[in-house]
Amino acid sequence: MNEKVIALVTGASRGIGSAIARRLTEEFFVIGTATTEAGADAVAESLREKGSGIVMRIDDEVSVKTAYELIADKHGMPLVVVNNAGITRDNLLVRMKDEEWLAVVDTNLNGLFRIVKPALRAMMKARWGRLVNVSSVVAQMGNPGQSNYVASKAGIEGFTRALAQEVASRNITVNAIAPGFIETDMTAGLNDDQVQQMLSRIPLKRMGTTDEVAHAVAFLVSNRASYITGVTLSVNGGLHMS
Repeated sequence: MNEKVIALVTGASRGIGSAIARRLTEEFFVIGTATTEAGADAVAESLREKGSGIVMRIDDEVSVKTAYELIADKHGMPLVVVNNAGITRDNLLVRMKDEEWLAVVDTNLNGLFRIVKPALRAMMKARWGRLVNVSSVVAQMGNPGQSNYVASKAGIEGFTRALAQEVASRNITVNAIAPGFIETDMTAGLNDDQVQQMLSRIPLKRMGTTDEVAHAVAFLVSNRASYITGVTLSVNGGLHMS
């Protein structure tokens, strides 16, 4: 592709999304999303002249539409989209409230639909595009207390395989990435016993880094991966092998 391809990374204000956004600035102009103005400002500061931040709530159709209009007017529509934003509302199913189930599915899975559909039109017109959807190792191995989250992430992987078949003829690849236990703000809150229990299950005996996930995403959106579509790439240290 020519210069100045726009890449959109959702949930880019921290953790894995922030690392992905920073890594992709090596090849693209990156728009990173956050749910607040403060978060969007932090994204812009992190990306500097190689990107920008914007407020977008993927659980809100109006917010998504407004953000896309702003992006298109200022930069043009993205031809690379990384769907990273998501939430958890953990609980055992027998105790799970309706709103805990619905919030996770609406954000993680319905939000994917809201993001992908508008971008797909631009990719089909350009006859080139790269979509990467962030799943999770738990989509493949399950996790008690996360039936809503696991269901949403498993849905993302199925969505990825179906859409990959629909758009391959337009030179658009659609892949997923499934991180395992990664060093983030969330895992930093675990105590030593929880960390050791986690590490005992990982053959590589360590947690992954956000940069390792970002490098994998960068590969999937590059032309080096132009013959790869419809796959889920695991970045989990061997925690789950399939």
